Amino acid sequence: MLRREVHALVRERLRDFPAVALVGPRQCGKTTFSRTLGHGYFDLEQRGDQARLDVAWDELIEGDRLTILDEAQAHPEIFPRIRGAIDARRKKNGRFLLLGSVAPALMREVSESLAGRLAIVELSPLLLDEVGTPKMERLFRVGGFPDGGILKPSAYPTWQTSYLALMTQRDLPAWGLPARAATTERLLRMIAASHGQVFNASQLGQSLGLSYHTVQSYVGYLEGAYLVRRLAPYEANMKKRLVKSPRLYVRDTGLLHALLGVGAKDDLLSKPWVGASWEGFVIEQILATRSARGEALDAHYFRTQDGLECDLVLAGREGPELIEIKLTSDPHPADLAKLDALGALLGARRTVLLSRTRRSVRGRNRWSVDLATYLAHA
Repeated sequence: MLRREVHALVRERLRDFPAVALVGPRQCGKTTFSRTLGHGYFDLEQRGDQARLDVAWDELIEGDRLTILDEAQAHPEIFPRIRGAIDARRKKNGRFLLLGSVAPALMREVSESLAGRLAIVELSPLLLDEVGTPKMERLFRVGGFPDGGILKPSAYPTWQTSYLALMTQRDLPAWGLPARAATTERLLRMIAASHGQVFNASQLGQSLGLSYHTVQSYVGYLEGAYLVRRLAPYEANMKKRLVKSPRLYVRDTGLLHALLGVGAKDDLLSKPWVGASWEGFVIEQILATRSARGEALDAHYFRTQDGLECDLVLAGREGPELIEIKLTSDPHPADLAKLDALGALLGARRTVLLSRTRRSVRGRNRWSVDLATYLAHA
C-alpha cells in the first residue's frame, strides 16, 4: 500500500483536535487511507451502517478508539451528536475522522455544528511523491485516481469516462446541482477545451443557453466536488493594467484528457493544448503536495493586459514566489530573464523556472528546476 503524503498531517491534526474532516474527490483513496488509522469505520451513505452506528454510539463515545465516519454529509443528524460527544469530553482529542466528497455540504454542517472542534485536511488523488518520479509520465497522462490507470494502466480512459458519467448523472444532482446531466457534461467539456485560460462565464453561458450567474453557480458545484480549480489573479500595485478574471483548470489530468478525447495510445505530446495540460498538472502537484505537508498556500496567477504573466504566484508576507512552467526539457535563458524582470517588479522572494530539464540549478532565490526537484526542496 502506498504511503500518502498527508499521513503525518492527519496524525498531527488528530493529536491537536477532537475531530478531523478529511475531504477530497470521490475515489481518491479516502476510505483506504482512513483504514490505516483506525478500525471503527462506518459508511453513512449506507442505511445498514447508519443503524450499526446508532446501536454502537454509546460504547464508541465512551471509548478511546478513533471513529471513522465516511460520507458524513449524507447523514446530517450525526453532527449534533458528534458535537455533544466532543463537548462531554472536551480535552480528549483524536476521536472522530469524518470523510467527505463534496465540500459545500460538509462545510455547512461543520460550520453549524463543529466550529472550533475540528480541523480540515484535503486528500488529493495520488501525487508524484507518492507514486515516484519514474511514473511521472503515466501520472501526467492518466491522472492520480488510484483506479484510473496509475496503478493499473489498462483502466484509462474507461474508468475516467465512467467516473464522469456517475458524477454528472448521480452525484452532482444529489449534492444540489440543478443542471441536467447533458448540460453538466457539456460544461465540463467546454472547461476542458479552455483549460488554463481566463474564465469567461458569459461566453460559456451563451454557448450553453445559460445566464452568467447560472454558469457561475454550476462552476461552484464543480469546484466543491474537486473537479475544477479556480485560480484567482494576483493583485499588484503597479501602473500596468491587470487581467482580473480567474483561470479555470480541470484538476486531474486524467479526467482532462478523457474529456478531450485522448485515447490510451494517442501521442499526448503532439496535442496543441499539451502545454496548458502540463501547466495544470504542475500547478496541481505543487498545491496538493505542499498542502498535504500542512502549508497554507495563497495561490494565484498573474497577467497584465499587455501580456506580462506568470503561471503560478504563491503570495507570502516576505513577498510572492513566482513559478513559470514550461513543457520543454531545454529552457531558454530568455525565459529566466523575463521571470527575473517580473520578480523585480513584484518584489518576489523567489523565482522558479520549472521545466522538464535534467539539469536543475538552485540559487538562494532563483531556481531553474524540474518538478521532482522543486517538490523535494520547496
